[in-house]
Amino acid sequence: MNDTHDIPDETHHGAPAHTDRTADAPHPVQAPHPADAPPPISVLLDAAAQAALPVLRAVRDDQLGRPTPCSEYDVRALLNHLFQVVVAFQTLAAKKDVDFSRTPDRLGEYGAQWPDRFADETVRLVEAWAAPGAEDGLTGGMQLPARTVGAMVLLDLTVHAWDVARAIGLPYAPAAGCVTELRALAARMASTARTMNVFADPVPVPPGASDLDVLLAETGRDPHWTAG
Repeated sequence: MNDTHDIPDETHHGAPAHTDRTADAPHPVQAPHPADAPPPISVLLDAAAQAALPVLRAVRDDQLGRPTPCSEYDVRALLNHLFQVVVAFQTLAAKKDVDFSRTPDRLGEYGAQWPDRFADETVRLVEAWAAPGAEDGLTGGMQLPARTVGAMVLLDLTVHAWDVARAIGLPYAPAAGCVTELRALAARMASTARTMNVFADPVPVPPGASDLDVLLAETGRDPHWTAG
């Protein structure tokens, strides 16, 4: 999967350790929402980060050159990409423009501290999307619905954590509720995502496949991929 930040939403017609959480960073306060409403994106992002961080913290230096299911990235490049996305989508939550033209080498910049710095950025990401009004209106260069944009970073955080886990041979279980949100996102956007070469062609899955496997297959990944 390539970047998701420029995919138009096909339902929108207005426009074509440290521990895993830093010790001094409390969970953002969430506003109440109706019981039958989907969870706030910030809640899902928090859960996705907590599912991803143990996998990312387990990456060894000698594994950074391994291939990943996201074929254009090795582990190091994928982690730098994920860093970029997590930082940039904090800005998008505030309805500001971001520049995706260059991917900084955060792993090189932070050295052995990169997992802690990544954890810090996930806290900031959650806080940004928990801010009043973050899910309202439009944001991003293509002026997509803000919740759709928040779901895009949720997709990257969830699916790329799986990519890393497969690359280094670790198990990974997505956070509860995230796959439901992401399958709905994929259903809306997959056709355009393939046209833009963000998703590859879907991979067949057998009857009874898990929701995660179906989501991965929809993005063009083989749920049974191994590094070989």
